[in-house]
Amino acid sequence: MKFNKKDLILYAVTDRTWLKNNTLYEQVEEALKGGATFVQLREKELDDETFLKEAFEIKKLCRQYNVPFVINDNVDVAIKANADGVHIGQYDMEAGYVRSIIGKDKILGISAQTVEQAIFAEKMGADYLGVGAVFNTDSKADADDVSHKTLKAICDAVSIPVVAIGGIGISNILELTGSGIHGVAVISAIFSAENIKKTTAELKKLTKQVVCND
Repeated sequence: MKFNKKDLILYAVTDRTWLKNNTLYEQVEEALKGGATFVQLREKELDDETFLKEAFEIKKLCRQYNVPFVINDNVDVAIKANADGVHIGQYDMEAGYVRSIIGKDKILGISAQTVEQAIFAEKMGADYLGVGAVFNTDSKADADDVSHKTLKAICDAVSIPVVAIGGIGISNILELTGSGIHGVAVISAIFSAENIKKTTAELKKLTKQVVCND
């Protein structure tokens, strides 16, 4: 799927912590029905075989909604599943190497916490940046805080779109207004909700008030 920065408006990152009585497939479908515009499959505990099987299922679902689908960290699974791309952290794999093996037509997202990291990621071929944590979060234990001043500085320093992540929800999303972001990535704000579809729709409505429209 061809990358479009407008697809980043409401970026849903999966987390099976919140499954309750539902399957991950069911939760992702509810998020898509609510208007999620991008999906990242994030699995830290699954073996590669199970991860790959799940990736094929979620990719097929995302295709039905015409929403880009990327894999978190696991480049091998992303390639085997023919996902739309992969998102990597600062310390997962060297970005230039990842770009070389996934090819120029796949989406490459890279996490960044500083202006220097952001500029380097862009030079290495990133299509977009995930910047955070912009608020305190329990979803990513290793996430460092990024001030809103730094977030804006990163947005100003690069020409690729920036997605804010970390602790974002209905109650605080409007605080990101004016930062220059093109979207928000959310985990628990969607997947811990009692009504995922309704919450996703509310988040999307608010996000549209916050994002940069250039």
